[in-house]
Amino acid sequence: MTPHRLADPAPQRTSELIATGDLPTRARELLHAGFRLALVAGHDDGHALRVVYAFCAGPPDRRVELQVRLDPAHPAVPSLAALSFPASRFERELADLFGIEPVGHPFLRPLVRHQHWPPHWHPMRGDAGPTPPMLIDAEPFPFVPVEGPGVYEIPVGPVHAGLIEPGHFRFSVVGETILKMKARLWFVHRGIERLFEGRAVADGVVLAERISGDTAAGHTLAYCLAVEDALCVETPTDAQLLRAIVVELERITNHVADLGALCNDVGFGVAHARALTLRERLLRLAGEVTGHRLLRGAIRPGAATVRRLPTEAELAEVGGLVDELVELATSNTVVMDRFTGTALLSSDDARTIGALGVVARASGLPVDARVAHPFVDFGPGLVPIVEEGGDVLARFSVRAGEVAASLRLVAELGGSVRSLDASAGDVGRRSGSGMGIVEAWRGTIVHRVEIDAGHVVRCKVVDPSFLTWPALSVALADTIVPDFPLANKSFNLSYAGNDL
Repeated sequence: MTPHRLADPAPQRTSELIATGDLPTRARELLHAGFRLALVAGHDDGHALRVVYAFCAGPPDRRVELQVRLDPAHPAVPSLAALSFPASRFERELADLFGIEPVGHPFLRPLVRHQHWPPHWHPMRGDAGPTPPMLIDAEPFPFVPVEGPGVYEIPVGPVHAGLIEPGHFRFSVVGETILKMKARLWFVHRGIERLFEGRAVADGVVLAERISGDTAAGHTLAYCLAVEDALCVETPTDAQLLRAIVVELERITNHVADLGALCNDVGFGVAHARALTLRERLLRLAGEVTGHRLLRGAIRPGAATVRRLPTEAELAEVGGLVDELVELATSNTVVMDRFTGTALLSSDDARTIGALGVVARASGLPVDARVAHPFVDFGPGLVPIVEEGGDVLARFSVRAGEVAASLRLVAELGGSVRSLDASAGDVGRRSGSGMGIVEAWRGTIVHRVEIDAGHVVRCKVVDPSFLTWPALSVALADTIVPDFPLANKSFNLSYAGNDL
């Protein structure tokens, strides 16, 4: 077996302070060179506002930051919306949270801000003060109406049955066919990024683990990689291997749950029951490996610790049960009929929107941060699972393929681990900025931190759901209303990870 080691070479990272007027030209150059806009972070430095645009590409792993300084009295940046759809959403977020105007934005309206927020309150500004009273007599959100013969609206949420998080979905429908769906989120906005400010870097782990509960390992790893990048910490190879194993276990567990839930949404309860049983076994395995069923506590800055590794027999048993589950689902003609051709997302639409993870790979895009931005050598056997169909069946198939691939990867990585407790030691009270990029189970997570004397000054978080939610609306065009739960589950995006 080939021994695994840290990824080599190190990421190529540059940071440029540019004039605001040069931003569109420089962004265009990077986008045309194959970079994607991964993150836009607003900063209140007291004497000035600053915006950081982080572009990334790979392989090889390349990262370019463009920084612009703004007058806090009249903060504005030229809009990049004409160049990048993700930029248009980042800019709306900047306008809501920092009051920074994206000049030339084609459709500037609130994204994070709900109508009950005071109109001139921007909570990420240093002078924002305590949360003011919310407006009682606020106007309804200005949804764009769809008009025509036979068109009617179906409002769903934000309160849903069961344990589903809050989100409002407004359907414009003719008969049973969806013409347009608009999602209104941010009902669970918790001010996560503001809560990071002032924390010691070690204390940030507790918060990172709770950004999105089902992605505790993915977000924690992204945060720790960002901290280590900022403080120039050389994390031991064993720690990186253990981290990779933990993130892959998180991927396996959540994909197995989704395989069953998709079957449940078409009434095939037997497959769902089997998946739930297997998920419980995986959660118990996670508890034995890390001490926590949600894999908390294993990853921390400069270090990783587990109690034991999964055995080859355990992994083989899980693989056999997953194969049986997939065979049970794919041999059922009703399941296949409901999955095939439902909620189509073309590769062109996925690329334009900037979709990530399972959704992108099911639409033919081989995007995977483990390949583009590896933090450890995953070996030549790691090839993104890609399907071309772009429908529910393709998203089901990608998940099934990734479970099998991750089981093999865990076994291979485990064979190279020499110590179950590896640490670089105290990360110290140094200062700097850095970025962490991780392919979590939903897709690529990006954290960017700025640290001063061992304390977090700013942590910007981008969950893949933030970039992928708009793709659900596109995929639902010409889908029938009864298939919305199935389509939504096939995307299975995070509300908490999006709302922050």
